[in-house]
Amino acid sequence: MDRLFLSLVALAALALGAPTSRADAQTAAKADPKPVTAVNLNTATAAELDALPGIGAATAKRIIEYRQKNGPFKKIEDLMNVQGVGEKSFLKLRPQITVSPKPDAGRAQQQ
Repeated sequence: MDRLFLSLVALAALALGAPTSRADAQTAAKADPKPVTAVNLNTATAAELDALPGIGAATAKRIIEYRQKNGPFKKIEDLMNVQGVGEKSFLKLRPQITVSPKPDAGRAQQQ
């Protein structure tokens, strides 16, 4: 009886497209896009940038260094000025990134 139940559960999982093994579950988790909301290139931490697909710790560090050296990104396309971010990478990232001024920037200009 237990075998029949387990077989039915396995068939139901297959029919519903649920992962059937630990490896399948890990693969399914990796396929999900990492960030749910757009990451602001001007305020993101290294960890937030690293969470973007195709951006590792080294590239995240270069993005922050670029931002510190050149000031805030004016448009998302400026990301391609960072070493290690080419057009292909940028096109994958485009829907997941945004650019807006740092919250303090507006206050400093008003004073």
